[in-house]
Amino acid sequence: MESSNENAIGKASELIRTEMSKVRSDPSVIKVDGCVACSMLSALASITEIGEVAAGDLLTEVLSQDEKLNEEFVSVVEYVHRKQRFLGTAFVAKTREGKDRFIEGNFKNGIEELLNDSSVFGTSMVFRKLIMEHVALQLAQNIGVDYHAASEELYYYMRKNDKQTNAAIIGLIDSIYQKLVRGKHD
Repeated sequence: MESSNENAIGKASELIRTEMSKVRSDPSVIKVDGCVACSMLSALASITEIGEVAAGDLLTEVLSQDEKLNEEFVSVVEYVHRKQRFLGTAFVAKTREGKDRFIEGNFKNGIEELLNDSSVFGTSMVFRKLIMEHVALQLAQNIGVDYHAASEELYYYMRKNDKQTNAAIIGLIDSIYQKLVRGKHD
């Protein structure tokens, strides 16, 4: 069983290197509004014929075990996303009604995704996701990079400091649950 896991990690590691090489040589392989990390995850899921959640776990495991590959991965994400962050001009050019329709669609999709995640993965996972998204958004605003690049920076940091960051997130979730149970909704 363990050699099967090692084989999957080795295959995933090689795939990630290959995909990063493609992106480095031609950043346009990532769609104009695409995400490097999402593209890698999708390729990993497709080639290994596993679901995206399992592919995400595998990607995290590979990057956690190989610090150099992890750093290269973050570097490629930053490179592409910094070049692409000016794409917001397409949104700015929309009419107010167009902007509102775009935001409304994204709002509805976001709510639906969280409801689905709570049904499938439970409320703790939804809280975890919301916390991670909040911190990544703060990083994006403070650093001046797009959300995906900030997320990868955050994940890189969390992989390096797994025990501390996991304990902090669990502590916050527990605190929120306790306040909900007590009926304290300040």
